[in-house]
Amino acid sequence: MDIALPGEGGRSTRYRLVGQPVQPVTGARFSRIAYAAAHVVADPLAMTDPWSHPAVDWERTMAFRHHLWRLGFRVAEAMDTSQRGMGFDWANARKLIRRSIAEARTVEGADLASGAGTEHLAPGAARTLDDVIAAYEEQFGFIEGLGGKAIMMASRALAAVARGPEDYASVYERILSQASGKVILHWLGDMFDPALKGYWGSHDFETALDTVVAIIERHAGKVEGIKISLLDAGKEVALRNRLPKGAVMFTGDDFNYPELIAGDGERHSHALLGIFDAIAPVANAALARLAAGDRSGYDALMAPTVPLSRKIFEAPTEYYKAGIVLMAWLNGHQDHFSMVGGMQSARGICHYADVFRLADQAGLLADPELASTRMKNLCAVAGV
Repeated sequence: MDIALPGEGGRSTRYRLVGQPVQPVTGARFSRIAYAAAHVVADPLAMTDPWSHPAVDWERTMAFRHHLWRLGFRVAEAMDTSQRGMGFDWANARKLIRRSIAEARTVEGADLASGAGTEHLAPGAARTLDDVIAAYEEQFGFIEGLGGKAIMMASRALAAVARGPEDYASVYERILSQASGKVILHWLGDMFDPALKGYWGSHDFETALDTVVAIIERHAGKVEGIKISLLDAGKEVALRNRLPKGAVMFTGDDFNYPELIAGDGERHSHALLGIFDAIAPVANAALARLAAGDRSGYDALMAPTVPLSRKIFEAPTEYYKAGIVLMAWLNGHQDHFSMVGGMQSARGICHYADVFRLADQAGLLADPELASTRMKNLCAVAGV
């Protein structure tokens, strides 16, 4: 089977599919905690104003969570993969969290954690730390009021008003001391969100590291762990090596996740990854191999997913969600390639063609014929 795809310089070239779809392991048990940060499925027929009024296909959105649960993953809900702060507002996030928590209760063994942030503050509305604290309290109160677990997302508002590390410590102490359950922290780098530059009160990594470790140590009883998304394996290992006993490292490194999850023989990372949304079947099979002690089998399955992930998460990294949703469409999890906020326009057809090729080579096109037909249609719209 082959397909015409745009190549270098935009010239159309023939690409022959070579991949064999990887089959996931039914009932797999993992030796790592594995959260997949899940996307939302837009409703293109209801989006009369995509930029201002996002519309969600709730049935397909929930169906995708069931897909992840069936493959053994926990779901990280309403995170940046769902376009929080990039087309998906807090009003819809509330609906998503409420529905997902209720849905998880219908599935034996299903696990869910939901993002709590401050993005419902209007730009410039946060003038003091108390404004940021009140915003966090609103979202924590909603999630924990439903019996959910909170992931404390990095805050653009806090980055804007904080004057130094002590302001971060003050806000995190206030929120963590009030949390009803254990919380997962989230260190999101500015490559994902430029507004988060200098998070933890410093542009110097070592200083920021000292700040976040001190917060975790001070509130060890309330912190389950921390997700770090800096796309730098060395920085993740540096934090991992300093975590107090009982605190879990969740890799959010969509460039270096296989080695970080496998570990160095002494320590390893668990996972809370957006790329798991797109590579769930292969990640399922690989994690099952790792749990069985088959490191070479794990590596063989994971290695081809890395070029795909690096392509999807290439700069500007914040637009990675488009590649995630493309994969869901190619694999039949939704009937269209539309996104809230119209974000499918954030990447060009040559990028999508590369994603298609790399997905095929990683064994991630579940139905190559369906995927090829849909890719041909996308190329045709783009004039290929």
